[in-house]
Amino acid sequence: MADSGERWEREVLEKLATAALKEQRRARAWGIFFKLLTFAYVTVIILFAVDWKQYGESRGRHTALVEINGLIAPGTDASAEKVTSALNAAFKDKNTQGVVLRVNSPGGSPVQAQTIFEETRRLRRLHPGIPLYAVVEDLCASGGYYAAVGADRIFVSRSSIVGSIGVRMDGFGVTGLMEKLGIERRLLTSGDNKAMLDPFLPMEEKHREYALALMHDIHEQFIAAVREGRGKRLKETPDTFSGLIWSGARSVELGLADAFGSLDHVAREVIKAEDIVDYTQKENLAEKFARRIGASVTAGVMDVLTRLPLNLR
Repeated sequence: MADSGERWEREVLEKLATAALKEQRRARAWGIFFKLLTFAYVTVIILFAVDWKQYGESRGRHTALVEINGLIAPGTDASAEKVTSALNAAFKDKNTQGVVLRVNSPGGSPVQAQTIFEETRRLRRLHPGIPLYAVVEDLCASGGYYAAVGADRIFVSRSSIVGSIGVRMDGFGVTGLMEKLGIERRLLTSGDNKAMLDPFLPMEEKHREYALALMHDIHEQFIAAVREGRGKRLKETPDTFSGLIWSGARSVELGLADAFGSLDHVAREVIKAEDIVDYTQKENLAEKFARRIGASVTAGVMDVLTRLPLNLR
């Protein structure tokens, strides 16, 4: 009987010790989880506060800067949504003495570029007292030039690349390769032209002519924008709208640009407001934080959660 009593006591003590150990582990795991959560929360708040402080700093007379950097397309830093929003903020600021659209872009979506062009023209009509200048860095081609041509004047470097006033449609054809490999293309459509320009089918002449007509229509819109923006300054030649590119020096001679000058030069000598305030809508610190370590934090939290000894009893 004594042995049985001692064994029972040991079992009870072991169960109590095991339960206490599990409880400690559970408490430690939840503690780590809440520390991670608190750290992430505080960090995001601090980053937002830093961004807000920068945005809310007092501004005297200044030159407003809006950048078009990289591919002009939806979802990029040079999307029409971001550029037009930044332009509106720049023009609405009572201390803005002039706006500079700094361009370094190979082009992109004609729709996005056209939207930026039309917005620049609208804002100039709405704010006639605030000039808008474009400053070209390395590259201002195709859609980049489409967006820039709405400015009052275009400044370039002698070595800038300017032009490419044209439209292109990219594709490929693999019908010969498919025949060699014995691959059969099976496609069902409910429209006679639904498979137009399908890379796995031979190109039909009527589809080729239709695509060329479509590109010609968009090209004419581009040409009309250039003529509207440049006016009598444009010295048209047979190559002006051929898709060729020119150096900055040559672009001034052709009337595609007006003069040589950097952002600082335009702010200081043309607008007469040396202080430059950047209105460009870029990924802020909080967004960078969320994008770069969000996945890591999520993975860490999930790892902690998977280690928690859940008890549903």
